[in-house]
Amino acid sequence: MKLSSDLKKSLAAYTADLKGDISITLQKGSHKKRDDLVTFLSDVCSVSSRLNLQEDDNLPGAKSSLSFTLSHDGIDSGIAFSGIPAGHEFNTFVLAILQLGGSDLKLDESIKSVISSIDDKLIFEVFISLDCHICPEVVQALNKFAILNNNINCEMIDGGLFPDLVKKNDIQGVPTIFLNGEFFSSGKTDIAKILGKLEDFISISKQPVANDLELQDTVVIGGGPAGISASIYLARKGLKVALVSENIGGQVKETLGIENMISVSETTGKKLTGDMHTHLTDYNINVKEHFKVVGIKKGIIKTIELSSGENIDTKTVIIATGARWRELNVPGEKENLGNGVAYCPHCDGPFFKDKDVAVVGGGNSGIEAALDLAGIVEKVTVLEFMPNLKADKILIDKAEAKDNIEIIKNAQVERVVSDQGKVTGLDYLDRNTTNQKTVDLDGIFVQIGLVPNSQFLVDVVELTPHGEIVVNENGETSEKGIYACGDVTTVPYKQIIISMGEGAKTALSVADYLMKTEDYDIELVGAKSA
Repeated sequence: MKLSSDLKKSLAAYTADLKGDISITLQKGSHKKRDDLVTFLSDVCSVSSRLNLQEDDNLPGAKSSLSFTLSHDGIDSGIAFSGIPAGHEFNTFVLAILQLGGSDLKLDESIKSVISSIDDKLIFEVFISLDCHICPEVVQALNKFAILNNNINCEMIDGGLFPDLVKKNDIQGVPTIFLNGEFFSSGKTDIAKILGKLEDFISISKQPVANDLELQDTVVIGGGPAGISASIYLARKGLKVALVSENIGGQVKETLGIENMISVSETTGKKLTGDMHTHLTDYNINVKEHFKVVGIKKGIIKTIELSSGENIDTKTVIIATGARWRELNVPGEKENLGNGVAYCPHCDGPFFKDKDVAVVGGGNSGIEAALDLAGIVEKVTVLEFMPNLKADKILIDKAEAKDNIEIIKNAQVERVVSDQGKVTGLDYLDRNTTNQKTVDLDGIFVQIGLVPNSQFLVDVVELTPHGEIVVNENGETSEKGIYACGDVTTVPYKQIIISMGEGAKTALSVADYLMKTEDYDIELVGAKSA
């Protein structure tokens, strides 16, 4: 695999400021893809005198002759790759080189402190697909762990080149993470979630760097379209704004094609997220990414409690935490996540090539998933709970025209069937006849909507029985000075463009409130801090 001359020129510019020498050490041996890998790595190393390729006939932990490690000035980085990091993983590989060579990890000092303090030996293995657009973020996150802590290793493994390992570990979805040889997680994750889950395995020391943020006018919780829009609008007003988010971009990152952003005929979730992030950095906004908000203390001055142990005092709060995939909550679903149960057809669809799958949900997302999968799998069975599909007619017509898509209505999914750790079928109730039926299949894609991320707000603001934050037309909640916008609220029609608009509207409402209220005069603030 050769790199184009233009790409090599770009790499040369990126690597011009490397601090120290980066060595790529490749395991010796033979493999039908090894010549491609050697060509690829040689081309990368040719762009800088700071980069060199060497071979080893006994590389520790090497899975095959497609395994290689990175070291900096002769010191093993703990970062390894098994496979050719092309496709979506090319940026992961380049970022690892740049970050080892001194580029900023773009992590808050508190997060760095927590990761650096881990004393346990942690060996992460991340199984990926080069077609998966969320896999790189997971690998990149764990590479940062390895760079910050000598006790931590991270290896990217291309499942397509290691079918025996995929079979041995019963992997049917990516990204899938193993920690010290045991299953750790499957699907989308980020640094905040990884640290949270690690607490189930090891003791995590939280000794946060002292928070030097002054009293904020507004803290925005959530880094999706609504949160970013609100933050930018407030910053443009000259207000002191902090944005706290587990992951900038939120659910949008998982969307491949976006064709309903007015004035933008076509884009992707990844590009849109990148554009939003870039726009965010144009303003003086205190961005704290990879943090989870664990609580909000109410009062004239609110206190935002972070997972790191830090607190941020603020006059107002905007909650824009979005939503997550809704689960079926039937037996066998969670037990088989990553082993036949999936939520992202774009990521995991290729694992089911020429197999039979089901899509649960007959809305737009469900029918779109069925159409996408129909070009990969043998057969798609769509199961819809209601008597009629909820998707747009144009999508329904396309699905009904496909010979390998079967649509079953009035179907109540009751159980995911599995055997020896792999999905083999799905039980459902025919609501017309009350008969129990089974569909034999290899995979199930759940597409039944979203659940608002509001679990930390139970005693803070009024929620609907479904967990949505109750707001009025100005984004105001039941608690004075606390606002909400986007998919986490009762505002109908969960769309990216609507979330952006709601974020802007709520920000203007907050700005108006701060301008008119007398709650935040200097005496009152001083009395609170005293």
